[in-house]
Amino acid sequence: MTNATVEFGGVSPILCVTDLQSSLRFYVDSLGFKIDWEYQDSTASVSRGKAAVMLCVGDQGQPGAWSWFGISDADALHRELTAKGVVVRHPPTNFPWGSRELQVSDPDGNVLRFGSEATDEPLGPWLDGHGRLWLPQPDGEWRAA
Repeated sequence: MTNATVEFGGVSPILCVTDLQSSLRFYVDSLGFKIDWEYQDSTASVSRGKAAVMLCVGDQGQPGAWSWFGISDADALHRELTAKGVVVRHPPTNFPWGSRELQVSDPDGNVLRFGSEATDEPLGPWLDGHGRLWLPQPDGEWRAA
């Protein structure tokens, strides 16, 4: 038996939402996504660049899911979002896995992590799913703030 090479395409997270129209306004007006399609006020797909997200009312997961998006510049996105008045959950920060990320929560508490290449700045704190801040330690471990 031979192993065929399997090529993966992009991934589209499916996020559970409570109000599709409210979610669409957030993704389009606040985050700059466009609506690809919408079905009976229960499901929709939005995209920006090569990233797509499906929004599904009360199904296919639980509110509060986390998704990571690879982007070209976390700092530029941060400036764009704050200029629009978007509440940023965690500002752009370097992490030991080589990414500079910012976090935004959608209206249903789904956390969107937008990451680009790390900069020359030192590592910063991590904000976990419970809103607890963790500080990097010189030995590579993390300590709750």
